Amino acid sequence: MAKNYTIFISHSWAYVHDLNNLKNLLENRGYFNVQFEEATPDVPINSDNASYIRQRLRLKISNSNIVLGIAGIYASHSDWMQWELDKAIELGVPIVGVVPRGAERVSTVVSSRAKQVVRWNTESIVEAIRLWAL
Repeated sequence: MAKNYTIFISHSWAYVHDLNNLKNLLENRGYFNVQFEEATPDVPINSDNASYIRQRLRLKISNSNIVLGIAGIYASHSDWMQWELDKAIELGVPIVGVVPRGAERVSTVVSSRAKQVVRWNTESIVEAIRLWAL
């Protein structure tokens, strides 16, 4: 029986196409069962209260086997991504950085917190998830 992985993807809402592409890549990988926990523009946390948002994100991260941090350079300018990754470390949830397709520069916000950083390749990402997931 294949393991089911619960994944939180830390991403920038300004680059939601990277999030959608990564989710599609993992969902379409045969013999690899995933469900996702992150907040998305399609299913946002409907609040302007930062404390409430952090509480909901904390729960989503703690329910995950692993956090994938999309390591585009824009992550270095996202306070929310930094908070999510720091919260994952605090909760003991491993982080794998995923470099977006075609990116030459990698965010140190992600790379400095990740157990491993992989390129945008299905098998590399799946292998890292299997290696590090709780």
